Amino acid sequence: MKEKIKHYAKELFFFIVTITIVANAMSLYKARSLSNAPLTIQTFKLIDNSKLTLQSNKPVLIHFWGSWCPTCKLEASNINFLSRYYQVVTIAVKSGTDYEIKQYLDEHNYHFKVVNDENGSLSRKFNISAFPTSFIYDGNTKLVFKEVGYTSTLGLYLRMLWASL
Repeated sequence: MKEKIKHYAKELFFFIVTITIVANAMSLYKARSLSNAPLTIQTFKLIDNSKLTLQSNKPVLIHFWGSWCPTCKLEASNINFLSRYYQVVTIAVKSGTDYEIKQYLDEHNYHFKVVNDENGSLSRKFNISAFPTSFIYDGNTKLVFKEVGYTSTLGLYLRMLWASL
């Protein structure tokens, strides 16, 4: 019995490692086509009609997501956590009206700042073709990190920490 458990544990471990490697390789491949330009947008109109002006000399996470995206739903709590400690702007792509997005946030108890990219124009500007997609810019608006797909809370936190050095 112990041998069977060991065997299955080993198989599960190798499966998880393989899936992780494949997912990261796909993410790197998809991220190649994303914009590498410095962040030129300094002010965003949020779904509550307020304006958010980015603080200079502070890193920022720009996160593209959709309420219809299953991976985005998994990652949303990571973004919510990070938004308590860093400048985070999320962009909801083709996710409905401002009111519908607000309802979605309220249902899940999310408090991050959201821009409604109802027609996808912002996502096109950044060359986004898959979701979620994250960009991290340093305090000088230089792109220091970009990724397509799920990123853990720890991974995002460490990247933001790195961008603030």
